Amino acid sequence: MSSPSLLYTVFYVLIAVCFVFPSSEFVSAGFTIQNLFENALGSEHENFILYHIRRTVVTILIHSLLPFGYLFGLCFLGFADPWSIFSNAGYLWTLFVIVSIVIPVVTLIAMYLWWKENWRRHPIVKTLKLYANGNDSWEVVASDINIEFRRIDKFCVNTNSVVKVIATDNWVLKVSPYTVQCAHQSDSALVLISSDTHHLTPSGPGTVQYLNIEVKPTRAGVKGFTIRLDALDFRDLQDKLSRPIVVLQNVTFHRTVIDRFLEAFREQVADNPVYRTNEELEPCIGCMQCTANVKLLRTCGETVLGEEPCTNCYCRPMWCVDCMGKWFASRQDPQRTETWMSMKCTCPLCRSRFCVLDICFIESQ
Repeated sequence: MSSPSLLYTVFYVLIAVCFVFPSSEFVSAGFTIQNLFENALGSEHENFILYHIRRTVVTILIHSLLPFGYLFGLCFLGFADPWSIFSNAGYLWTLFVIVSIVIPVVTLIAMYLWWKENWRRHPIVKTLKLYANGNDSWEVVASDINIEFRRIDKFCVNTNSVVKVIATDNWVLKVSPYTVQCAHQSDSALVLISSDTHHLTPSGPGTVQYLNIEVKPTRAGVKGFTIRLDALDFRDLQDKLSRPIVVLQNVTFHRTVIDRFLEAFREQVADNPVYRTNEELEPCIGCMQCTANVKLLRTCGETVLGEEPCTNCYCRPMWCVDCMGKWFASRQDPQRTETWMSMKCTCPLCRSRFCVLDICFIESQ
């Protein structure tokens, strides 16, 4: 493969990957199927189900054409001869050429079969049919979903660049590139099965936690699915559901920004020097449930030029680490959570200035 054709191959693969899994830059530039085919798809707000039937069909067709588009580009740019593209080629290349032609043909046939008789063979429509009661048609179910989607109080969050989770008054929907999975809340159970935490910064509250929630419909024939969302969206989702989300006993997660901060706060305090004392410790005056286990003791080094230095605190130990962390967080800018760990606070009693490095766990002698 010559250098120009290799460069074209790399460029085409990068563009294809970004088109299938669009980055924020591609979305901002409007280089997505939803924007490129906006006129053909219609309005999601006006007719949610029909919009996504069309969107999934167009998405599958465009994605199936990507291998053929690569071959077309090779021929159009003069890197390959259209008439001899099969000659002097290995088996893998010949197989690639055949597959790149067969896949769009099969896709067009499937699209035609879906389109016949008002999309009744489309996977989305097949799922809606399972929710049709009595003599109702799938259009009645689709109409109910369309009406609920138009309401402004729905829960709607993009979990990544290609997947969206929606919760209306009666439905839970997962919108993905090739389909829309749905479950009626009245006959579905939602179970939080796992959580995972990812650190975005070396220290501080710069972490993100994702929850994996399994949606289990009890209606015959309806397949379950899993939704993955930020832990901070859990409460909003729960508020929109008519039944609670079941949390497995072995799953722990941060329900709020404060929960996330407190975990990082405790980890940092554990790395600070220990304060040793002989005095008897009393219950924390903040919660009155835990024994006071932290002491403010200036241990930080030199301060940044122009920044007010930390000062010594002479108050006896009266706070537990969680209450001190909540007090610290309450004095910070709620719009700049990424800076909390590097900021300062004042003692709740004597107003001495301190930072996170000045909070020490107590060790009784």
